[in-house]
Amino acid sequence: MNRKYTQEERDLVFDLWKQGAGFSDIAKILDSKPGSIFTILRDHGGIKPDQRIRAASHLTIEEREEIRAGLSAKMSIRAIARKLNRSPSTISREVNRNRGRRWYKAVDADRRAWRQAKRPKPCALANNPRLKKLIVEKLQLNWSPEQISGWLMVKYSNEPEMQVSHETIYKTLYVRSRKTLDHLLAAHLRRAHKMRQSKHHTRSGDRGTINIVKGVSIHKRPKSIESRNTIGHWEGDLVTGSGNTHIATLVERKTRLTLLLKLKGKDAGNVNTALVKAFRKLPEPLKKSLTWDRGMELAKHAEFTRLTDIPVYFCDPSSPWQRGTNENTNSLIRQYFPKKTCLAQHSQKTLDIVAEELNDRPRKSLKFNSPKEMMERGVALTN
Repeated sequence: MNRKYTQEERDLVFDLWKQGAGFSDIAKILDSKPGSIFTILRDHGGIKPDQRIRAASHLTIEEREEIRAGLSAKMSIRAIARKLNRSPSTISREVNRNRGRRWYKAVDADRRAWRQAKRPKPCALANNPRLKKLIVEKLQLNWSPEQISGWLMVKYSNEPEMQVSHETIYKTLYVRSRKTLDHLLAAHLRRAHKMRQSKHHTRSGDRGTINIVKGVSIHKRPKSIESRNTIGHWEGDLVTGSGNTHIATLVERKTRLTLLLKLKGKDAGNVNTALVKAFRKLPEPLKKSLTWDRGMELAKHAEFTRLTDIPVYFCDPSSPWQRGTNENTNSLIRQYFPKKTCLAQHSQKTLDIVAEELNDRPRKSLKFNSPKEMMERGVALTN
């Protein structure tokens, strides 16, 4: 027999899910089964439903009790309406739809009205095909709902009907009752889950680190790099695939411009060769510094600096937040190259196409400009 959950229990399910608890964790707290917790969350896409509020124009339970008392006292519909300061037609409809004068019950009438008011209202996108078409196009380009919402504010600033919050887009993707956007479009999100996930999930796992010989600590990096005032300062890392395959990622700190480099191997020699080749192609204003973690792949940092005249700074061990720009970009890259994907199968041309797509996406951190636009402005200023 399926368990009936109270509204308070359902609210607790969504609150715990948002805090990062899993199905089993929530089930233990509620002395329930993980499957039933999954069903509650699935039906709403993992998004807590908005709290329902009775409209001010609707009859309250107290008014319905007054109607019942008036009917019992043989009062006329008009007399009851005057007492409640309501129109006679409102009272007449209320009585007729709830079994008439003889059988009217306030509690039953109130429950019936509450149930009927639960009918889902049309989503904002349902009546705006132009806006819906734009959102679908951008989702298919792997833009996030937040990027889409911000871009719409910039590009259609004078058209209120073309504005939509990122939460509305998420709800339209995940909440089944809306049925406005194809739920399969959720596969284009950075984390292609079947329901909205908590922000509190963490990832584990790290590559081996070494004590870099003669490496310069990030703490000795000039403060001007930290401020992101000038272009040409990069953060780098490796993205790992199946079969010990890797690609190198480079992200410019100020503009968030991304470069993806095909690697023959993750050893220091191959990584150094790929980095030197990439930086030699860049214009001079973009060759100022590189920040990396203490992975073994950059053991030849001194040779890299000698060949490019670009200083390298190393993060503290197990401190990925010191390369926050690069870490965030790596999570974007996983949309194209999921974990357990063999990265060796992708050509440099394919990597360039992915990088170009990432660089054309608007970013919240750039006030919804794209990295490409920011880089073009930055290079123009240096010239």
